[in-house]
Amino acid sequence: MAKVTRIEGREFDYSMPVVIVGGGAAGMVAALAAHEAGAEVLVLERDPLPRGSTALSAGLIPAAATRWQADAGISDDAENFARDVMKKAHGEPDPEIVDLVTRTTGPVLEWLADRYGLKFSLVTDFSYPGHSARRMHGLPTRSGEELIDALREAVEDAGIPLLCDAHVTELFADDAGRGLGLRFERPDGSSEEVGCGALVLACNGYGGNKELVAKHITSLAGALYFGHPGNQGDALIWGEALGAKSQHLNGHQGHGSVAHPAGILISWATITEGGFQVNLEGKRFSNEARGYSEQAAEVLRQADAIAWSVFDSRIAGIARQFEDFRRAEGMGTVLVAQSIAELAELMKVPGDALADTFQSVRSYVQDALADPFGRSFKGVPALQAPYCAVRVTGALFHTQGGLVVDTSARVLGSAGRPLPNLYAVGGAACGVSGNDASGYLSGNGLLTAVGLGFAAGRHAAS
Repeated sequence: MAKVTRIEGREFDYSMPVVIVGGGAAGMVAALAAHEAGAEVLVLERDPLPRGSTALSAGLIPAAATRWQADAGISDDAENFARDVMKKAHGEPDPEIVDLVTRTTGPVLEWLADRYGLKFSLVTDFSYPGHSARRMHGLPTRSGEELIDALREAVEDAGIPLLCDAHVTELFADDAGRGLGLRFERPDGSSEEVGCGALVLACNGYGGNKELVAKHITSLAGALYFGHPGNQGDALIWGEALGAKSQHLNGHQGHGSVAHPAGILISWATITEGGFQVNLEGKRFSNEARGYSEQAAEVLRQADAIAWSVFDSRIAGIARQFEDFRRAEGMGTVLVAQSIAELAELMKVPGDALADTFQSVRSYVQDALADPFGRSFKGVPALQAPYCAVRVTGALFHTQGGLVVDTSARVLGSAGRPLPNLYAVGGAACGVSGNDASGYLSGNGLLTAVGLGFAAGRHAAS
């Protein structure tokens, strides 16, 4: 259990100017930024190898006004991006934090590409809900595993110490709230203590802590957790014990398309490009186009918490750029049929009901009828054989609320003043999704990981 011990002075085994707790995307970007600014940095990672929530994601980072957008002929800027973020989150996030991350993430991606060789490219063949421009950037396999591996290699090549199997359990602080150091434990039961000049909390949120989820996110209290089990809310617990302010603790990213029982994330392109979801009765039950985050609760309300994502071979071709989708196909999770009747038989849903659903969706595509759920199918072609389907459930991916920070990623106390030397980034910080699942704009998690991570690293180094 994470804890804070108040002390006035202590002899530590050794000390580092900047210590970062957590080796996900946020921690790695913070480490690279602090190192480049001239600071000595130590990264502590609880796992044998950095993976975290980053590895479980699609590894896509939204950014505006990038050279990759320019090469694709896409006009976009930070102001447009910020409007999209605020609109999706109902105006709830801190506008200054939204401005920071939407303005800086593009340049940070170009810095990572030029300085450390990360091979970013733009997703140009489909759009994510809520984004008014195509601005998702990823590495070649479109996987979070490739992203975290590339960042880890950059950190190691830069000579930054990265200690794995180092589980931080205790933070030492004085009465003013200044972090003096911390204790971390090794798998063999031994422990070490390290002093710090600046402390960056990059250990994500509390999605793996069932008690905190039940307290703050009641709609997904019993949902499948698809994030990293190490996300136990340590940063939130430490921060609040030091008098930090927290906000939007109900904010979270869900996902309504996790293959069941395979446990593989199925790209939401299967929906945005004209697919739809049905329940075990073969009937649609919501407006799927609102977003994959809010769709998690919709799926969980269905019988057995199960739905089917239905699409066609054209859409499967788009989704195949994602390694997860290719893996799902290899496992036989993606069903394929030459007719609706055959598809219904494979899905074990009523054939008449599924045929009626297909016909209704065709009417919506042709603008002959209005979708009673309010979805617009404008601009997408009707599904054609061969048809595809994946059995899915809803899941909680990660929390979006957390410690309140300023534009340098410094943690703020209850009175609104920064705590002396404490920073929070990524899922440890209050994000830009507001206080509800519907406020999550695709990529918000990695947006704040990269944007706040860079800001924290640069400021902590100074």
